[in-house]
Amino acid sequence: MTEKEKAKEGLLYNANYDEELLVERMKCKEKCQIYNNLNQSEIKNRKELLKTILGKTKEQFLIEPNFYCDYGYNIEIGENFYSNHNLVILDAAKVTFGDNVFIGPNCGFYAAGHPLDARQRNKGIEYAKPISVGNDVWIGGNVTVLPGVNIGSNVVIGAGSVVTKDIPSNVVAVGNPCKILKKIEK
Repeated sequence: MTEKEKAKEGLLYNANYDEELLVERMKCKEKCQIYNNLNQSEIKNRKELLKTILGKTKEQFLIEPNFYCDYGYNIEIGENFYSNHNLVILDAAKVTFGDNVFIGPNCGFYAAGHPLDARQRNKGIEYAKPISVGNDVWIGGNVTVLPGVNIGSNVVIGAGSVVTKDIPSNVVAVGNPCKILKKIEK
């Protein structure tokens, strides 16, 4: 089994010394660098470049620069997706966003994680768990979403939150760790 296959299965894998993964990350990061250096007025070029980076997009979306990701092909965004500046997606596993998702500045979605055992970490071993975000979600600025988290639909995540566990649909959740504050009535 390759390191890439191990990552896809959620197993421990070597991200730092596997040649295939190193090359894929380098190519993606070079595209992100080009994207981040395009002029704001180059809307069509920016959108077309993002379509070559991301695994799946719909028609209407905007990601403000700067944007960073590891592989790109594991990221899927829905219709009417918007992210403010400084979005970071560590997409060692699938990271999926539904329709009408709005993300504040300086947010991170980290599908990659590291073992508690220092010997494994020091060898470049990590794991990857998918992240999913439903439809009609607003994520405030400076939010961090950790590996394996699922956020339901019609959710508001308050600014500065660290989302360590699943968040159900139709709620406002805030804090570190992020917890449900109240239900949203439809």
